[in-house]
Amino acid sequence: MNRIEIANNYHKKGYNCCQSVLGAFGDKLGLGEETAMRLGAGFGSGAGTGELCGAISGVVMALDLIAGGDVTGDPAGAKRRAASRSRELQKRFSERFGALRCRDLLKNEKEEPSDAVKALGIGDHCGVMVASAVEIAEELLQEEGL
Repeated sequence: MNRIEIANNYHKKGYNCCQSVLGAFGDKLGLGEETAMRLGAGFGSGAGTGELCGAISGVVMALDLIAGGDVTGDPAGAKRRAASRSRELQKRFSERFGALRCRDLLKNEKEEPSDAVKALGIGDHCGVMVASAVEIAEELLQEEGL
C-alpha cells in the first residue's frame, strides 16, 4: 500500500486531514500512530478556524521531521530551509487547487487531482486534498533525495 492509499484509509476512518497525512508518513516520522494522531488532532478544518488546510499543516510537520536536519546546530539555517520547503509546498498546492485556506477550498471545490489520485478512485473533496498533499510531499522529498 502506498502513502496516498494509507492517508486515504485514515481519512475514511474519520481522522482529519492533518492526522491522515501524518499517519501516512508514520514510518518515516519516528512517531507511533497514536502520537501522530494526537499531534494532528487540533489541525483539522484549518485548526478549527477554516484557515490553512489541515493537509498542508500535516505535510509541513512531516517534511520538517523528515528533512529538517540539525536544528540545534544551525537553527537559522534550518528555519530558512523549512520555510523555503513550506513555501514550495504551498505554491504547488495552490497552483493545483487555487487556494490554501480550508474555508476557500471547501467553497471552491476546484478539484484537480492527479492521475494517481484519480486511479485510486478518491472522490470526496477533502480526500482529494489529503491525497494530493501527500503526493506533493513525496515529490519534494524525492527532489531532496530523501
